[in-house]
Amino acid sequence: MISPGATRVRLGALDDLPPREGRAVTVDGERIAVFRCDGGVRAVSNACPHAGGPLADGVVAGDTVTCPLHMRVVDLRTGDVSDCAGRVRVHDVVVEDGVIYLVRPEPGSEAHPA
Repeated sequence: MISPGATRVRLGALDDLPPREGRAVTVDGERIAVFRCDGGVRAVSNACPHAGGPLADGVVAGDTVTCPLHMRVVDLRTGDVSDCAGRVRVHDVVVEDGVIYLVRPEPGSEAHPA
């Protein structure tokens, strides 16, 4: 459920995002990787915390993506990264009428801190 103060940002059509692939988008100056996974659409910060690899270019399996630089596996539900103390920021997304939206929390709240 989207909180009353949250805003939605249109990311694109679901049909333009093939299954098990990622796309990079920029929202409010932040690069975000959006994936169509087996478990639905997921979105995380696009930079791997290990060495800044572009996660949108990684290999998707289930609800994970493997960073193309050093093969760290990122859980797209939690932001946890294998063999790395860092995490990626997880963003809420919804799909309505075939359109993917990023859900931004209301100002002053942070749904998924990194």
